[in-house]
Amino acid sequence: MNNQNNKSANAAEKETPISSDLEHNLKLIAEELGTEPDIVVRELHLFASTRAAVLSIAGLTDTAAVNFLVRSMLADQPDGSNALAEGDPFQTLLYRTLATGSVRKLEFMDGIYCAMLEGLTVILLDGCNQAIAANTHGGEKRGVEEPSTQTVVRGPKEGFAESIMTNIALVRNKIKSTNLRVEYKIIGRETRTTVAIAYMKGIAANSVVQEIHRRLDDIDTDSILESGYIEEFLLDKTYTPFPLIQNSERPDAIAASLLEGQVAILVDGTPFVLLAPVTFVKFFQSSEDYYQSYDIATFLRLIRFVSFFVSMLLPALYIAITTFHQEMLPTPLLISIAAQREGVPFPAIIEALLMEITFEILREAGVRMPRIIGPAISIVGALVLGQSAVQAGLVSAAMVIVVSFTAIATFVIPSVNMGTSARLIRFTMMILGGTFGVFGIMAGLMILLTHLSGLRSFGIPYLTPISPLVKGNLKDVFVRVPWWAMNKRPGLYKIPGSRRQGTPKRNSDRGDRSGGQEGGRE
Repeated sequence: MNNQNNKSANAAEKETPISSDLEHNLKLIAEELGTEPDIVVRELHLFASTRAAVLSIAGLTDTAAVNFLVRSMLADQPDGSNALAEGDPFQTLLYRTLATGSVRKLEFMDGIYCAMLEGLTVILLDGCNQAIAANTHGGEKRGVEEPSTQTVVRGPKEGFAESIMTNIALVRNKIKSTNLRVEYKIIGRETRTTVAIAYMKGIAANSVVQEIHRRLDDIDTDSILESGYIEEFLLDKTYTPFPLIQNSERPDAIAASLLEGQVAILVDGTPFVLLAPVTFVKFFQSSEDYYQSYDIATFLRLIRFVSFFVSMLLPALYIAITTFHQEMLPTPLLISIAAQREGVPFPAIIEALLMEITFEILREAGVRMPRIIGPAISIVGALVLGQSAVQAGLVSAAMVIVVSFTAIATFVIPSVNMGTSARLIRFTMMILGGTFGVFGIMAGLMILLTHLSGLRSFGIPYLTPISPLVKGNLKDVFVRVPWWAMNKRPGLYKIPGSRRQGTPKRNSDRGDRSGGQEGGRE
């Protein structure tokens, strides 16, 4: 914090106060921002002895709002004797004339530059050493659309946009509570990006909120263009393949996490919102789990956990068993695999690495390719290349099946970050399996488990509530119990108030009451 205070003090010393000479102020603005066509300067005569200038940047402001602002200044009195002549021009303009919802006073030239670059309209008066910044935010922005990376069959179809104000409004639309707190920061010396911290007062732990504030204040960089820029600055431990901060582009997921005690970090210019602290099991939970029956949600969640281990271990197990532990396979299957590998010139480890690297190249090409030819590339890669490799004798058909099923299992994981972690670990496990067999895989899993046990996200153990074991929080880990049974918030984030609903009324009680009423009617 001392560093931050020193930077603020040095910046304050360099600030230039606004001059009472309008021409001098316009000259300073032209020197600082240039005279590009998008810098719009509209000079006005409010009455006989007062000149004014309205400054804005085209593309960052709403043209209709700026024009309406100018009309409100000129149309105060139809006879030409503007009402500004009745008293102090600046005060009358600030408190009476301007027809806009938000205005603020500026005293330094740096404030003028920042206001214009934020999309505000600045008004300068000749003979006055203050300026007015009026809210005229606008410009071309993408609207609220369906999320592209976190789609659901049942649930809201709205996703975050690039505007931070739009994103905050989407969250407030979900949580209409006075306990929702949103605090703003400006990060980035050159980009001056707006960053917002959202949390629920009385639910989120104060220690976590203060720690996030401290880590954000310690960031000293020239640019923040996406939430990923600040994510690595906030991590407890940098050298790990596992994500320690969650991200989402779904307002309903962010609202649900806030109500459980997590803290959201919104960055202007990106639709991805960060969530902290986070645990390992959170990456396997989907918003759709809470919109459908608990038994179906439990089944799907177990499939996700199984798919995670399949995507991480299946190629390694295939390599280890076919290379060192053939006795583990049934005899007919062993004979079939041996017949397929009869003409393959490479050992299983080389064969698997070639197929995995090929698939990773195809996956990256599919992301970068134009959408029109993307499906064609997928067909060529999946069918033509795979079939040709088998017919040419470079790989076996069993290896193609293993690699394909592993790739499909990766896409089952709801979080892209966790799926990427499984892909990275997969290559290490393949090398261990090809070198030491199943014993190497088990050793790698033990090292991985030890690493996971030592990870923390803002002080919260990464494997909570499994390790350390918190029995009361197991209702929403591997299984999702009915809503009436989750009457307390998960105590993962040191929540002061844990109860979120009243005493549950079970279906059996409702059935008894309804049965009695029906009997009475009969």
